[in-house]
Amino acid sequence: MQREHAPKATSRWRDLIADDRLPKFALVCAGTWLTAADELTTATIMPSVARDIGGYAWFGWAVAAFLLGSILGGATAGRLSVRFGLRPALTVGGGVYALGCAASALSPSIGWFLLGRLLQGLGGGWVVGLCYVAVSSLFPQSMWARVFSALAGVWGAATLVSPLIGGLFAEAGVWRGAFWLFAAQGLAFIVAGALLIRPGAGAAEPQGERPPYAQVLVLTLAVVAIGAAGLWPTGGEAAVSAIVGLALLGLFLRLDARASARLLPRSAGDPRTVAGAGLLMIFCLQAATIAFSVYGSALLQTLHHARPILAGYILGGSAFAWTAAALGVAGRGPDVLFIRLGTGVIGLALIGLALTIPHGPLPVIVVCVMAQGAGFGLAWSFSAARIVANTPEPERAFASSSMPTAQLIGAAVGAAAAGAIANLLGFGHGVTTARASLAGFWLFASFVPLAAVGWLAALRLTASGASGATLTGSA
Repeated sequence: MQREHAPKATSRWRDLIADDRLPKFALVCAGTWLTAADELTTATIMPSVARDIGGYAWFGWAVAAFLLGSILGGATAGRLSVRFGLRPALTVGGGVYALGCAASALSPSIGWFLLGRLLQGLGGGWVVGLCYVAVSSLFPQSMWARVFSALAGVWGAATLVSPLIGGLFAEAGVWRGAFWLFAAQGLAFIVAGALLIRPGAGAAEPQGERPPYAQVLVLTLAVVAIGAAGLWPTGGEAAVSAIVGLALLGLFLRLDARASARLLPRSAGDPRTVAGAGLLMIFCLQAATIAFSVYGSALLQTLHHARPILAGYILGGSAFAWTAAALGVAGRGPDVLFIRLGTGVIGLALIGLALTIPHGPLPVIVVCVMAQGAGFGLAWSFSAARIVANTPEPERAFASSSMPTAQLIGAAVGAAAAGAIANLLGFGHGVTTARASLAGFWLFASFVPLAAVGWLAALRLTASGASGATLTGSA
């Protein structure tokens, strides 16, 4: 296949499937789907996984391992393409993803399952990153915006379909089949990439700094230490483990700020700066709300007798509301109002979940879940625009890419912390009604202070002085 070099001045949606572009368009959509469908599918079947291989103590680790792999994969995908070429890189990414799915499907114990989740995240991070690289190789520049919009739509479609996939396998009592299904899709993706991408596409002489391996290693140790807090036999040991994890998070920010190859802007650790305040807001709010993604299905099935499919769709309600709210306020203003309102709604919804998860009623729980997603939808695009606009010109592109990275880091840390809290409440010994009722309150109430920090960071982000590189006006 030859790369197209004659972009039109404008393009239409039907141009994406004209000529020989339909298979290429399907390829990048399929690669995005592999990761997009993972979270809700796995969240829906996790109660079944835990009952089968004894993983109640490791709910949070299953999410954190996938996210850590995704962070490393996303940070190195571009370099993988440059070093080896797009087609071999996609083969490696799809192969690692498929291998991770197979490891999860075959896992006789939770340890093997977590290894599979880590490999799924790594392979999925590579595949998604490489699909974005592939857009510039497979499509003329005039179509890039439409292709990227379509890839965003794939995430929305995954929200509709993945709870059904996970729920059907869970209700049939064959949760391993869900991972075999995605392993097969990973292999099919490899074959399609080999057929559709010309040899040598994306290859070049390696340039720039080494990938941020040191930061990812320290971040991984931080997440492990925080998650391990729930596995120690005494409260003192748990507290030490959590403190070590927080200290390692601080070390991660320090290392990243000084590194030549970074995951976040240099100012990310300074909440006095616009980027620092905005990324702190994203980190805190994502960490504070991930507990429902990790434990929501188990709590709904145990306390409210929801079928796995219903529980999965309630989990997906947050993503529905996020998209609807984002579309509803697109192009509107003022941004200060929507950022403050959205982040405030997220905190109130978290309080609502703490009060309603243990006792219901279920419709009110759904409202709280939807409100939480809507809060993100109200605030996200305006926060992103403000962060980028107030970042020095040389770092603006980097500031844009750092926001999903901060989101992934927050989710990984929050998942580990939620796992520690759940295990301290007895989840490691099984999910009974009494334990679920207790955890249904504390898994959300414990994160309200973190959500409050996120809201305060939003106030800093929207302060009247936020018109330059820092909120105080200093360089």
